Amino acid sequence: MIRHMRAFYFLMVFVLLASAGFSQQPRFRVLAFYSTHVEQDHVDFALQAIPFFTRMAKRDGFEFKATADWNDMNPEGLKQYQMVMWLDDAPSTAAQRTAFEEYMERGGGWFGFHIAGWMDSRKTWPWFADFLGTLFYGNSWPPLPGTLTVDDPRHPAMKGVPASFLSPLNEWYSWDPDPRQTPGVKVLMTLDPSNYPIGFKDTLEGGDIPVTWTNTKYRMIYTNMGHGNRIFTSAQQNRFFESALLWLGRQSATPGGRVPAR
Repeated sequence: MIRHMRAFYFLMVFVLLASAGFSQQPRFRVLAFYSTHVEQDHVDFALQAIPFFTRMAKRDGFEFKATADWNDMNPEGLKQYQMVMWLDDAPSTAAQRTAFEEYMERGGGWFGFHIAGWMDSRKTWPWFADFLGTLFYGNSWPPLPGTLTVDDPRHPAMKGVPASFLSPLNEWYSWDPDPRQTPGVKVLMTLDPSNYPIGFKDTLEGGDIPVTWTNTKYRMIYTNMGHGNRIFTSAQQNRFFESALLWLGRQSATPGGRVPAR
């Protein structure tokens, strides 16, 4: 009997240790790129985003790392991660851009914020213009809160997000062409018409202005939020950040696969 009890005890210890080791394995790995030499409002966002996503990673069981070295965007480095973020900047060299293109074409994931979508000429980076599905056209100024409406409440990235909510102070971008008209693009959130005109020095007078979307040809989400130090003050918006990141991360179970709309 004692021998059997000892055997059972050691078996249970083994199971518990194995389970603990397994539970410590991250569900997926995220590498966030940021810069400290860009506009201060963008730096402020990045420096708040890093602890925000670090806490989220601990809560939701994924690995989160941030780097200010954009040369880490290379094939060898990127293959260790299922998703990358651009918090307040974008690749600036041909080698970095090529590495990102190859990473995304092979099924990598991307979550881009605010300035990540700023490019006013297709000549700057033709591949990225197609990837994003549009180009920057204009902006509102100064930063103001804006009411957003959810276009597709059934999309997993919108899980737990109310149909409409007030987004904190932000600089809002307009686009040309309208991303909604680009094949493959699925708009997830839009500036509500009740906002117009929005801005004082620079004003968005009206029209269809998507705020968040995914190009369904890739595993990606772009969102216009990310200017200033008030972005994480909305529980509803924070819910979107978490739902979107987890949706992108869960797709990493099938590397190289395309992401279904739902």
